[in-house]
Amino acid sequence: MRRLVEEFKSSERHVCELMAVPRSSGRYRSRRDDSHIQERLRELAREHPRFGYRRLHLYLHREMAVNHKKVQRVYRELGLSVKRTRRKRLCRALQPRSVLTAPNQEWALDFASDVTAAGQRFRVLGVIDSFTRQCLALETATSFPSRRVTRVLERAIAAYGKPQSIRSDNGPELTSRHYLAWAIEWKIDLVHIQPGKPTQNGGMESFNGKLRDECLNTSWFWNLFDARRKISAWKTEYNSRRPHSSLGYLTPNEFAQHWQAALLSRQKSMAVDQPYQGNPDGLRFASALTPLLHGQEISFQESKAEKCRV
Repeated sequence: MRRLVEEFKSSERHVCELMAVPRSSGRYRSRRDDSHIQERLRELAREHPRFGYRRLHLYLHREMAVNHKKVQRVYRELGLSVKRTRRKRLCRALQPRSVLTAPNQEWALDFASDVTAAGQRFRVLGVIDSFTRQCLALETATSFPSRRVTRVLERAIAAYGKPQSIRSDNGPELTSRHYLAWAIEWKIDLVHIQPGKPTQNGGMESFNGKLRDECLNTSWFWNLFDARRKISAWKTEYNSRRPHSSLGYLTPNEFAQHWQAALLSRQKSMAVDQPYQGNPDGLRFASALTPLLHGQEISFQESKAEKCRV
């Protein structure tokens, strides 16, 4: 209304009549004070410059009772909206992947690269669980031969267990003889995506996008040791503090703990329903083994009686 009055040099009464708006509504001025929310949003935006209002609202909701719509309004008023450039992608019909239902069914790995302030290039090897979205390993080094890749995977296996399969691209370190022989030795299926189709490893590509957007592009690395420290700190925050939208805005660690608790509760309920707590195989084959053992006992007694007669 104020814009119409200023542009067309009209009276407030005339503009309100044309818009069918009461003059009291046109003169209304909000008295709400959002200064404390604005201050806290600025602090969170400085700590996480690539977070949108949804994730910042989750942080604010832990500290104060605030509606997500108010957070969005204040977020826009402060001009904190994150601009994202969306690439146009072609729609291709891909073969459907199997649905994951438990951790360690499939791991995914890929590399990212960056440079230090001195101009030294380094690479980052990331390994995630495709079901829980946990970052199992985030190794930083100047190069990654296949033997170093397998050492990183062995440390992850020692901490989280052995996966059934590993999904990756067709890089030289992931198609070498040593890497293939290592997978055969550990009895792990290797799933190599088709060349030129990174969307077939979409979970890992999404993780690399978050790594670059929230850590690599927003950090200044003085040297390789500084890069390792900052990337390791981001890994801890990603697993334990950062809400994940595909997990119902739970952190990967929280999602894994909830899944483990649900699995234990199901196992306990099954144990209560089962009356026999011994070996299930013995209970399953007891009816079949009884006549067989009885026949062996009879034959043993007959042979013993024959020996006594002799």
